[in-house]
Amino acid sequence: MKDRLQEITEEQIVTSLKQKNRDAVGILYDKYSSLLFGIIARIVKSDETAEDLLQEVFVKVWKNIESYDPAKAKLVTWMGNIARNLAIDKIRSKDYKNSQQNHDIEDYVNTIEENPSSSFNPDHIGVKEMIEKLAPEHRILIDMVYFQGYTQAETAEKLGIPLGTVKTRIRSAINNLRDIYT
Repeated sequence: MKDRLQEITEEQIVTSLKQKNRDAVGILYDKYSSLLFGIIARIVKSDETAEDLLQEVFVKVWKNIESYDPAKAKLVTWMGNIARNLAIDKIRSKDYKNSQQNHDIEDYVNTIEENPSSSFNPDHIGVKEMIEKLAPEHRILIDMVYFQGYTQAETAEKLGIPLGTVKTRIRSAINNLRDIYT
């Protein structure tokens, strides 16, 4: 089987794909799937996601084979670019980022449940005491952003002050905390 795959040229595969010969996709898969899977898996760092994206690569190749130009790149290079771009698009997508955050949060929650004494409590390390020493306009921002979980933009909106002011005051508050701590 492997010898038969090596005998088939890229040109023959491309011709078959352009003729919408479904067997050509199988040959293409057998010949290049492990290489493409490796490209994708290195980017997304999840075998399950990589498998899904690998299928998308072959669908995209099937649908877009007419746009392939052998004068610009080898077929494997063209497919590698498709795989890489799909993987990059995936990790940039909001859904993927959210799912990764959910996994991270689940891991953190499981760790806390297994060892409740390791959970973070700002009172245990004296952070609250240090924050109390800050000016009121700094204290409220630190509390909202770091303890209540608001974004800087949400904090600016809730307090009715410009985002730039929030950022400047938080930076100033952190510098003040550094001075208090040292």
